[in-house]
Amino acid sequence: MGVRYRAILILKAKGLRMKKIFRSLFRPQSQWGRWAGIVLIVAIAAGAMHSSFDPLRQQIDTAPFVFTLGSYELSLYGALKGLFVVFVFFWLANLVVSAGEKWLRNLNRLGPSNKALLIKGFQIGTYMLAFLLVLDVLGTDLTAFAVVGGAIGIGVGFGLQKITSNFISGLILLFEKSVEEGDLVELSDGTAGFVRHTGARYTLIETFESRDIMVPNEDFITNRVTNWTFSNSQGRIDINIGVSYGADLDKAHQLIVEAAREHPRCSEKPGPECFLMDFGDSSINFVLHFWVDDIIAGRRRPRSDVLFSIWRKFKEAGIEIPFPQRDIHVKTSLPLSGAMATSDMTPSSLSNTVPGDDK
Repeated sequence: MGVRYRAILILKAKGLRMKKIFRSLFRPQSQWGRWAGIVLIVAIAAGAMHSSFDPLRQQIDTAPFVFTLGSYELSLYGALKGLFVVFVFFWLANLVVSAGEKWLRNLNRLGPSNKALLIKGFQIGTYMLAFLLVLDVLGTDLTAFAVVGGAIGIGVGFGLQKITSNFISGLILLFEKSVEEGDLVELSDGTAGFVRHTGARYTLIETFESRDIMVPNEDFITNRVTNWTFSNSQGRIDINIGVSYGADLDKAHQLIVEAAREHPRCSEKPGPECFLMDFGDSSINFVLHFWVDDIIAGRRRPRSDVLFSIWRKFKEAGIEIPFPQRDIHVKTSLPLSGAMATSDMTPSSLSNTVPGDDK
């Protein structure tokens, strides 16, 4: 198992290395890398225009290097030419996409959702244009893609329906702006956190434990989602308090409201409110509602502070917070000594007697 595990790790490391190499080729990050790629492409194109590659073409465009498939013929030279054209156009498309994405992100007049929508549309349009230009340069007959297009449609309808659904759901979220970057959301399964990114397939949510959860976009459309910051950033905090039946209810009501109003994060509009809810088995129950101006800053800290303040105020005022108590009364028809004398049983025999031994 150890050798197999090490082999798997080596393969994964090689795969990541190759992925990094291909990414650096198609999307160079440094300015020198981009200029070097442009110079290389221009040099190869100039050599092709001046027939510098004709000797090589004559060598690899002959019968030993030509493959026939039905009515189609493919030579090694044609394959290399096609790969070069695909690489050039998509490399240039990546440069255009990177520049356009950087420019769109610097537009301060647009909101995060509008920026994400424009970037997504710009990427799709650029790559689609590059694909059509590749087909045109290679002289591909577009009518040959009619059957392929039908097969792709069937594949999308069956095998890729989830991916398509998530992609369309992501576009809907960007269009209607119901969930934007920076919003505090809570899903129906209890997942809560801040929206950090909306992609083509998933929405990234950062939880309060600093975990990144990738939620499919479809879940935001088909399930119930609570957006705590959709219309405003205010949020309500509820606290249940019980007092004893001997307490001064008016005084308890006043102290509860004061504890909330004195907190620095408590909103003035609407202000805190306290209601008497019911008369319970062992306590008279109140509920406190108070709002905070910025729900993104958290709710647990102000709730904890208000509970501490209520505890201190109740203690100073002599108001008791009850807890359930039970008194057990054991009734016997005879005193214990008389019952033992009547049954002629000793305490030792009682301790050794197990219910059900007489059966």
